[in-house]
Amino acid sequence: MKSGTPSDYSEDMYKVYFEVGEWEGTALGIIESFVSNSHSKNIIHLEFGYELAMPIQCVPDVVRLLNEKNIAIYQIVRGEKIEAAWR
Repeated sequence: MKSGTPSDYSEDMYKVYFEVGEWEGTALGIIESFVSNSHSKNIIHLEFGYELAMPIQCVPDVVRLLNEKNIAIYQIVRGEKIEAAWR
């Protein structure tokens, strides 16, 4: 299986789902502070995590920030690439 995303350093946006062990909105606050203020309103709250659009190259940065605050990450799911009209 070859998806090519580890070497995707473009600004292409993908839907990304973070399933986290949330505690009093800490994970949401970290994710909101990572994305720009205009993009934070597009974060979708799901039962066990959050879905948002971001470049695939930013995922490790969000993971690092969540780990720094001891937020458990249960899974990360990369969704489809978002076309330019959605940006």
